[in-house]
Formats: sequence, C-alpha cells, structure tokens
Amino acid sequence: MTQAAVSDVPAERPASVGFRRGVLILAGLVMIGLVALFVGARYGLLLAVGLGLGVLLEGMRFGFAGPWRAMILRREPSGLVAQLLSIALVAIVAIPLLTSHAGELVGAEAPIGFAMVGGAFVFGACMQILLGCGSGTLVNAGSGNPVALVALPFFAIGSFAGAYGLIWWTNLGALPILQFRGVTGLVITLVLLALVAGVTLWRAAPGTVWLSRRHALAAVILAGLAILYLAVAGQPWGVVYGLGLWAAKVVNVFGVDLSGSAFWSAPGSVARLHASLLTDYTSLSDIGLIAGAFGVAAWRRGGLDAKLPNYRARAWVATIITGFLLGYSSRLAFGCNVGAFFSGISTGSLHGWAWFVAAFAGAFVGIRLRPILGLEART
Repeated sequence: MTQAAVSDVPAERPASVGFRRGVLILAGLVMIGLVALFVGARYGLLLAVGLGLGVLLEGMRFGFAGPWRAMILRREPSGLVAQLLSIALVAIVAIPLLTSHAGELVGAEAPIGFAMVGGAFVFGACMQILLGCGSGTLVNAGSGNPVALVALPFFAIGSFAGAYGLIWWTNLGALPILQFRGVTGLVITLVLLALVAGVTLWRAAPGTVWLSRRHALAAVILAGLAILYLAVAGQPWGVVYGLGLWAAKVVNVFGVDLSGSAFWSAPGSVARLHASLLTDYTSLSDIGLIAGAFGVAAWRRGGLDAKLPNYRARAWVATIITGFLLGYSSRLAFGCNVGAFFSGISTGSLHGWAWFVAAFAGAFVGIRLRPILGLEART
C-alpha cells in the first residue's frame, strides 16, 4: 500500500474507541450478571471464567495447535514449554485437591484404549490441518476467522456423532482408568513434565528463546483460570462435550430418537438434553471462549476484518470433513488438547499422557497434509 493510500484510511477517533471498548466491557458484565441472577451465582462465575479464557487465548495469542506447529517446523520451544509449565502449575494444586476431596471433585479421567489412542492421533492431524484444536476453533470462530466459522458446526456434529457410538468404540478394548494421586502421583506428574520440557529444549533450534515473557505470563494466567474452573465446577476445564451437546439438542428438537445410543440415552445425558445450556458447565465455558475472543477482536481496530481465504473448492470440502473429524476423533479420545491433554495430565490421569504422544505424532501428519489439501491460501 502506498503512503497516499495509507493516509486515506480514516483514523478512528479516541472517543469512539473508548466508547466501543466501554460497551464491550459492559456487555461482558451484563452477560455474567444475567446468568448469575437468573441461573445461579456458580454459573455466572463459570461464564466469567470462560470469558477470561477467551480473552487470554485471543488477547495473548496463546493456544495449543500453534506452539506444536512451531516446535515441529521451526524447533521453537517457547509455546510448548509454556503449556507444560501451565499444566505443572495446575497439577500442583489439582492433584492434592482431588486426593483430599475425592467425593466433591473429579478429574479428567478416561481409560486408555485402541479408540482413544487412534482418536488422539486423528485429532492431532486434524488440528494442524485446520490450525486450531477444540479451544482454538472456538476462539478463532469468535474472532471472525472464516475457516473456523465453517468448521465449528461440523465440529459439533462430529462430537455428537462420536459420542453416539462411543460405547461401541470403547468395547474394542481398553485398560482400566489409571490415575496418579497423592504426593507420589504429583511427583511422577511433575517429573514427566520436566522430562518432556527437557527433551523439548534439547531439540530446540540454537538461539531460540526457551520461554518468552508473553508465554510465561499466559501460562500462569491460564493455570489460575483452570484452577478456578475446577474449584467452581467441581470438574476440570473441557470443551468437546459442550459442542456435542449443542448438536444433540438440535437433533432432539427435530424429534430424532436417541435411545439407540448408550451415551445419549444415559440418565445424565437425557437430563442435560432437556435442561438449559446455561446450566451445563462445559457449554458455559465454550460460550465464554467465543464471546471473550469476539470481545478482544472487536477491541482491536480491524480485529474482525478477516477476509475469506483464496481457497479452491477442495480446500473448503477438506475444511468441512476435517471439522467433522475433529469432533468425532476428540470424542473417541475423551477430549481435545484441553480436556485430555491439559486437564487430563494436570489432574493425574494416565490417559492424558497417552493422548499427548498419539496427538503429537498425528500433528506431523497433519502438517504434511495441509498443503496437499489446498489449505495454504493461493497468492
């Protein structure tokens, strides 16, 4: 763009900027207040946590898929090390809490099985194809990313479909749920995290920053929000279940019989299908993620001006299919980067480690598939 063209772009007046940002803050407070007033204080607080997560992930450009890609392609360790640091900080609080309050708090627990490992591998590939995991897709959609907006509804449909046949998949073979608890469990978790961080730094490119200030600050804030979520909800932060529930509610409105699914016909699922989304913890935090990311994008000048990428038809078909597979595979894997990797490891579940290994391996495949599928914008 020439200097003359730049000068023709009208500058936004400080007064209008301040007014818009004031409206955004007020809107967030009103959302929290209305949920707290009409649904309950706990639900209002969970929505606030969700908003905080959306603001953090979008505002500080922090996530899960991007740092993995940076490490694989450029051997830049900072983002991945920050993820491990945040998990460690949560584990230091969460594992002792879960040990001492076993009847009040639950961890992100799941069995390791063929479907879980395979689902994690597929999810790792798909999140690199779309450049977004579960939370990343929500945040990207909230900030106006066209690809994420297309993928998100199919992610929800995939999550619903994966849950529909989940019991069949788990019956293929799985170990019992294995957990790290007590002081020993915490020490094992921290040692494993330190070993992964050590390998990451050993593989880092010479001269790269091991942990940037931005990533370190984001890791600490993320840990604080995750601990608050656990304390308020009684369960760890998750993403995938809420999306599947949204699709299930749509299906239920049209009178589709879900009795053929052991998952959706279970008493707990039936109760949630007939209850308000605002009483489902995962849905609330998912809504908060989208709204928080939208608020940050609207706060920035031009933040919602993302343009449609110059993709061919096959790229959009790949986006739809990959979005569906993200939802389906994450349900089989008992979570995404949030519910399985972050919350699983930080609450002492062994399946979180199996998920991490399988998904990271899948990420290598997804990175190679992305240009083949035409998802690199044409120039």
